[in-house]
Amino acid sequence: MSEIKATIKAAMKEAMRAKDKARLTTIRAMQAEFKRIEVDERIEVDDSRILAILDKMLKQRRDSISQFEAAGRTDLAEVEIAEVEVIQEFLPEALSADEIDQLVTEAIANSGASGMKDMGKVMGMLKGPMQGRADMGEVSKLIKAKLV
Repeated sequence: MSEIKATIKAAMKEAMRAKDKARLTTIRAMQAEFKRIEVDERIEVDDSRILAILDKMLKQRRDSISQFEAAGRTDLAEVEIAEVEVIQEFLPEALSADEIDQLVTEAIANSGASGMKDMGKVMGMLKGPMQGRADMGEVSKLIKAKLV
């Protein structure tokens, strides 16, 4: 079993003992997503795949938060914000803006990117080191700004 998966399983047991329903619901949703992928693809998810799944779940929740806030549904937005906090606990420490900028600059230089046509090449180089540590949407905007 992967290290992150074991940590999440332990956190679920902890949430059950503490009778923390909100946290337990979020952790169960994460485990359900892992299980769905394992059954669909007939694989055992590893840590890198778990990071990708958690990153996707974070993105979905952030999108929901912005939509709920735009609709004036702060009650629903608060639920999503709580879920984001739980999911982030299991991700590696986030990169600072300076670290992201440095990694983007290095990737552009190493890939020899000269314009927007090379954006995919740069994103491909950054996906691994930044997975779960940076909002890839923001990274994409930064790359576009530097490649123009």
